[in-house]
Amino acid sequence: MQEITEDVIRQAAQGNVEAFETVYKAASSFVYNVAYRVIGKREDAEEVTQEVFLTLHHKLKGFRFESSFKTWVYRITVNQAINMAKREAKTRDKMTSYDEQLEVPAISGGVQENIEREYHNKIIDDLLQGINPDQRSCVVLRNIEGLSYEEIAKTLKININTVRSRLKRAREKLLATRKQMSYGQV
Repeated sequence: MQEITEDVIRQAAQGNVEAFETVYKAASSFVYNVAYRVIGKREDAEEVTQEVFLTLHHKLKGFRFESSFKTWVYRITVNQAINMAKREAKTRDKMTSYDEQLEVPAISGGVQENIEREYHNKIIDDLLQGINPDQRSCVVLRNIEGLSYEEIAKTLKININTVRSRLKRAREKLLATRKQMSYGQV
């Protein structure tokens, strides 16, 4: 996430539209990427991103600078994404949408390079979808976003031992799933 000055955050909290636009531009791709890694579906990640910025717009006045702005945005994003994943799990349709099957990745390098990147991203997304949203959020924050255990605990408002436990279980599940994929069983 791009650095956002305290002054810009305070101006956005006071209703300055340009300052809020600066916050949006600095944080939107970050929010989307975190949401996408937790949920795994583009449309849902886009919806979570919208919900996060609506929440930020309404709650920015309450931000007290006790934690970093990035940590606060992480917490809101992960909570929104987990809630979305839980709602979706109740009504999930097992079929892949026709639009997703037709999507073509943007070409920004060699074709072989793009194919390999898409393949690896698909494997990562498939593996992440095999664990529950609480574990997934910990894995995303630790392994993709690079947060420490303490930062994850603070972001998710959970005990550090819960973070350790979720990561351990997630890693065990991911390893087992990866081994099955290696042997062609999945």
